[in-house]
Amino acid sequence: MVAGTSEGDFHAGLNFAAVMEAPVIFFCRNNGWAISTNVSEQFRSDGIVVKGRAYGIRSIRVDRNDALAVYSVVCAAREMAINEQRPILIELDEIVYWKNARNPVNRFRNWVQNYGWWSEQQETQLRNSVRKQLLEAIQVAEKTEKPPLSEMFSDVYDYPPSNLEEQEKHLRETITRHPNDYPSDISV
Repeated sequence: MVAGTSEGDFHAGLNFAAVMEAPVIFFCRNNGWAISTNVSEQFRSDGIVVKGRAYGIRSIRVDRNDALAVYSVVCAAREMAINEQRPILIELDEIVYWKNARNPVNRFRNWVQNYGWWSEQQETQLRNSVRKQLLEAIQVAEKTEKPPLSEMFSDVYDYPPSNLEEQEKHLRETITRHPNDYPSDISV
């Protein structure tokens, strides 16, 4: 998010990654706004990529609505990060014109249809199949027995930290105080 690039943590993170040659990929979705302020009021640079370059980090800007371009850039960035052990910054531009007039899903659909790799009939069949699978999965999930409440707090840590113990205690007290607001199969 653009707002984050005005924060000191963003700059410290870029500098740390550059100095330590960390194999990390930074993603910044540039939607033209920083919180509720237009980017023109946040900074005068040409987007976010120049900030990465200022720290010696390879940086690239890509149209986030072009699925193939994003995929290609992310694959290349991953290879560079792994093989060269260095950070990469990817700025994903979001422009209203592109979002509305050049919707990425429609662009990709048109591309595969133009090459004869996809048809409206195939899409209809796929949508119907996915809808059927989703409804079946929902029915199975609704019939599945819920795990015990204790598993909500015990599946990550061998010994839960005090903040989780406190959360579990608070939840159990809340269920006890308001039994009508929770399913009857929840045991406290």
